[in-house]
Amino acid sequence: MIDRIILVDDVSRDATVAVASKLGLDVIIHRQNLGYGGNQKTCYDAALAAGADAVVMLHPDYQYDATRIPALVDPILAGDKDLMLGSRFLGDPLAGGMPKWKYVSNRFLTGLENLAFGLHLSEYHTGFRAYSRQLLEAVPYSLNSNDFVFDQELVAQAVACGMRVGEIAVPTRYFEEASSVGFRRSVVYGLATLKVVLRFVLHRARLRRSRKLAARKTVAR
Repeated sequence: MIDRIILVDDVSRDATVAVASKLGLDVIIHRQNLGYGGNQKTCYDAALAAGADAVVMLHPDYQYDATRIPALVDPILAGDKDLMLGSRFLGDPLAGGMPKWKYVSNRFLTGLENLAFGLHLSEYHTGFRAYSRQLLEAVPYSLNSNDFVFDQELVAQAVACGMRVGEIAVPTRYFEEASSVGFRRSVVYGLATLKVVLRFVLHRARLRRSRKLAARKTVAR
């Protein structure tokens, strides 16, 4: 099921590169920090160049259950979906240790995005997702932010380009060593997400067209 694992090192100061190399991963090293979104752009470019049919993005902090990868990519490989999200909210994220303020903010943003995108998903803000090759070739993800809002811009692009979106439940765990965005950075992320939603609504209403939301390749079914 998993043919290749690509790790892009964004100027880390630990033993990430050495450990990944010993494990036989495909390692790409950034000479300067390009940010969360910039890292993903490199990953997806490399995956497409390697001939990937489906690409999984998984935050490497052990919060998400990686054994759910087969269930995540099955709808894509079957040709039924183009984007699959691993949702914490199809279960009980509070039981897994999610802070209550993150729970509330996630619920608010997800509800707003459902209204804008016309979908009925339980969560958009997950660090566990899979994309079809068709989707990554169609949407101009290179135009997206290099910051954390990259993920939400890609979802908006997928919806604008008529891609099929689904989700599965994924157990999560929160613990001290896991990476986590603090409150102040989360506020910045939330405001950036609202801007993505507004851009999508204006584009869909043809009031202000956006290059980010225009397909770079015709989607064939």
